[in-house]
Amino acid sequence: MTDHSTEPKGLAVPRGRLARAGRMGGLASGLVGRAALGGMAELVQGRKPRLSDLMLTPANVTRVADQLAQMRGAAMKMGQLLSMEAGDVLPPELSHILARLRADADFMPPRQLKQVLVEAYGADFLKQFQHFDVRPIAAASIGQVHRARDRNGRELAIKVQYPGVRESIDSDVSNVATLIRLSGMLPRHMDMAPLMAEARRQLHEEADYGREAHYLTRFGTVLADDGRFAVPAVVSDMTTPQVLAMTYLPGDPIESVADAPQDVRDRVVAALVDLTLAELFQFRMMQTDPNFANYRYDAETGRIILLDFGATREFGSSLSEGYRTLLRVGLSKDTPAIQRQMEVIGFIRPGLRPEHLAMILEMAELGFTPLRDPAGFDFKGNDLADRLRRRGMAIGNEQELWHIPPADTLFLQRKLAGLYLLATRIGGRVDLRRMVGRYL
Repeated sequence: MTDHSTEPKGLAVPRGRLARAGRMGGLASGLVGRAALGGMAELVQGRKPRLSDLMLTPANVTRVADQLAQMRGAAMKMGQLLSMEAGDVLPPELSHILARLRADADFMPPRQLKQVLVEAYGADFLKQFQHFDVRPIAAASIGQVHRARDRNGRELAIKVQYPGVRESIDSDVSNVATLIRLSGMLPRHMDMAPLMAEARRQLHEEADYGREAHYLTRFGTVLADDGRFAVPAVVSDMTTPQVLAMTYLPGDPIESVADAPQDVRDRVVAALVDLTLAELFQFRMMQTDPNFANYRYDAETGRIILLDFGATREFGSSLSEGYRTLLRVGLSKDTPAIQRQMEVIGFIRPGLRPEHLAMILEMAELGFTPLRDPAGFDFKGNDLADRLRRRGMAIGNEQELWHIPPADTLFLQRKLAGLYLLATRIGGRVDLRRMVGRYL
């Protein structure tokens, strides 16, 4: 019997700043009220409770996770950013909420979907389609994607933005940050301001479908002659501020490659690694969202299908060259130079105590290990990710080491971490030293 309790479901997206702020206000007051009652009960029994213990009850955690997921937009994006940056220093209860926010979003019910399509295409929008599948094939923080066939017979993927998300970004971010602060879920000394600013910026960018169409076209152009990849084409005559229309490219989940022969797995992982290196050092333009759902695999052609360019960032030469230098000194095992370059990039801050600096440099040494092996690196069954996670947890326990890098560094690190997890899931063997060397 299948458990459907955590599967995405059709839930209307709260529309408008007042409606969304009301949801957040009601959630916050509900948490405070329940915490006050719980605190009184504890005091009556002679115990002095901590605020976080009162807030983070199982019922409250579930309520927060479900409400933020239903909000979509900024709520989900804040969860993704927090999980990316704070990671191992967060309490298990907040990790549970973030896991819910990283999962597939609930989708709009048909009635609300129809309203959005009417606003985008007019009341007779169905005349533009031979077929439109109401059930989405994907749903995320900003919008959901539907398969369709237009009146000319073109197979399309139609990305529909949730109503009200774009107009409510700034207030959403502030409300979510207030809720998280109020709950006591974050470490006391963690500064949320940079995360809030970055959440606002990225949400505004991802909600700009004209911008995403621009990068979709640019990636299609730079990869046009690379037979390893396929990128959907923008269908301009059906794209509006609320709807991004693209050609539909059939494919299977990228994780399905894990069941393919070893040579196929090796080829796919090598292609993904090479693409990331090219994005950083050649294009200086990177799709920074490492969600596995942004990659598909066409077994018939052997091509990797690239999707979702809303999180694309362009990097300046200083970041690109900074990482090129970091890789050079890392491959040469020059520890003092590694330290200096990590400070230049902003990955660590200067002036750390020797014992804390040693912890970070030990973790960096682990990270460089796969790049130094002349025999190549086998991602399958490798415990490097677990060792890095344990080191990360140890670093997270040291408040002096809590540090938010510059946004570009942060998102680049997220992409690299996601690439490593995907390569591990597929189980490819790659000569990373040779591949990296081509760009140095």
